[in-house]
Amino acid sequence: MTSGSGMTDFHGVFPYLVSPIDSGGVIRTDVLGRLCDDLIKSGVHGLTPLGSTGEFAYLNAAQRETVVKVTIEATQGRVPVVAGVASTATADAVAQAKACQKAGADGILAILEAYFPLKDAQIESYFSAIADAVDIPVVIYTNPQFQRADLTLDVIARLAKHPRIRYIKDASTNTGRLLSIMNRCGDDIQVFSASAHIPAAVMLIGGVGWMAGPACIVPRQSVELYNLCQAGCWDDALKLQRKLWRVNEAFARFNLAACIKAGLAIQGYEVGDPVPPQAALTAEERQAVEAVLREIG
Repeated sequence: MTSGSGMTDFHGVFPYLVSPIDSGGVIRTDVLGRLCDDLIKSGVHGLTPLGSTGEFAYLNAAQRETVVKVTIEATQGRVPVVAGVASTATADAVAQAKACQKAGADGILAILEAYFPLKDAQIESYFSAIADAVDIPVVIYTNPQFQRADLTLDVIARLAKHPRIRYIKDASTNTGRLLSIMNRCGDDIQVFSASAHIPAAVMLIGGVGWMAGPACIVPRQSVELYNLCQAGCWDDALKLQRKLWRVNEAFARFNLAACIKAGLAIQGYEVGDPVPPQAALTAEERQAVEAVLREIG
């Protein structure tokens, strides 16, 4: 972190943590705590509980609260914790955001779930309400593949004017859109890559890092990639990026949470299966993940 900015300057690698859970629905707090500790020791720049990889859409309120609290306790202020907040209802999202701040989160990752379609003004009001409710930075998150309501460039530009909406994580597969956001919003908002983009390419055009599930299973290599980009060593960065892209290819083929959970299980973390009705990877799929991990070392 840059000096003087404390825990509010977000940059670098923020793994989207899995939510380790047993078949009875109990969060495996010891496993989550150890994972957080190991990731921090690997050099990651922050942690994000309850991103997509954290299966936020499959957990109840008590489970989500436990995941956030355990992450904050395990981190002990060493890196910022940006907690995922997601709901279909604005009031619920606002309550979640306030609870996360009270628990000690350093930032909020704001996610909109929608059942009925929403118009731009309604989408904007949801994110504004979350940002109005807290005193910590907000990362707005858009993932057109899974979301019914995407953020248009106009909405992003207006939200970027909010003093607490300082970052966006865009998980579209359209890297040109990231450049459009940067051109349109200037210094009002900083952009994080998702695993749907090529992080080195996003860093090249001005991104500040990436928030992604794969960083859980390849943290050291992800940090190394960030450092190479920061140093402007683009030849080395792209060489490493080509190697790491194998992870993204594996993830594109399988359920995201199942994939990361399998990868972590292979590495000795008893994170359990994804929450039903999601299925765990088959033995064959798991071998494919194992082969990629071996290859990357």
